[in-house]
Amino acid sequence: MIKRTLYFGNPAYLSCRNNQLIVELINNQYEIDFTGLTEFDKKYSKREKLNYIVPIEDIGIVLIDHHGVVISHYLINSLLENNSAVIFCNMQHLPSGMLLNLDGNSLQSEKFREQINSSLPLKKQLWQQTVRAKILNQAEFLKRKGKNVKIMERWAKKVRSGDPDNYEAVAAQFYWKNIFPNRLDFYRSRIGPNPNNLLNYGYAVLRAITARSLVGSGLLPTLGIFHKNKYNAFCLADDIMEPYRPFVDAIVCNITNDGEEQEELTTIVKKRLLELPVADVFIDKEKSPLMIAMQKTTSSLSKCFSNKNSKINYPIFIPICHQS
Repeated sequence: MIKRTLYFGNPAYLSCRNNQLIVELINNQYEIDFTGLTEFDKKYSKREKLNYIVPIEDIGIVLIDHHGVVISHYLINSLLENNSAVIFCNMQHLPSGMLLNLDGNSLQSEKFREQINSSLPLKKQLWQQTVRAKILNQAEFLKRKGKNVKIMERWAKKVRSGDPDNYEAVAAQFYWKNIFPNRLDFYRSRIGPNPNNLLNYGYAVLRAITARSLVGSGLLPTLGIFHKNKYNAFCLADDIMEPYRPFVDAIVCNITNDGEEQEELTTIVKKRLLELPVADVFIDKEKSPLMIAMQKTTSSLSKCFSNKNSKINYPIFIPICHQS
């Protein structure tokens, strides 16, 4: 089942009753949109008091992007018990924190031990698979934009266990030079020029999807197979999301091609980026929403740690960006 992504960008009081999320809008005028994912933004009269109800079991991600949103402790507990990720945004409207369930799998203790005791050779092999999948998805994205990517395909084949030759970085340098042909000065950086702001937002949503799926598979998002920053609480999420990044890049490319405002994260732009969980990917020889594919990926990773499998199940890129 595809879980819903709820975005709150206006003052509201969020509570829980009968296992339902109750939304009470606070101030005068807002726009509300309940199409697919949910963005609470529909204009209503000052005299009206509108409450909206969403079943807790249908919710995958809640993104709170306004300092005027009030959320009850009971609702937070109910969301976490449902393995929903709750994301909080800062004053720049970028995700700054996330709450996850600490008990997301019935075999969690066993799976924790398997993950912690996994060998270095296994981690290196899993990282090799991850880098290859990422480079091939990047190459496929560029190919659909009319670029010659044979060199990227060769790099993917050359990736060795642990990627000691750092082909991930080599491929990234080529990739970012070609992804936005109308922006010859573009470089990828968290604090770089636009559309880096859109990429940052999309990657934060992807990170939340990944972390939620890892918890659901009984894994610790903190213990990575490659990323090891002691200040990073989501090293494994940052590892596993790598082959999924081109799906975010495609949405951002689509936004820039359509001429959407990029100086700030408008409601329209954020809504398009929040469509990521339902973006089509190809996995297990069939089309699947990205959120469902991520569950398959993290489940396969768990089997690798328990020696029941030797390969992570990653998706293949399906283009959703306009041709350049």
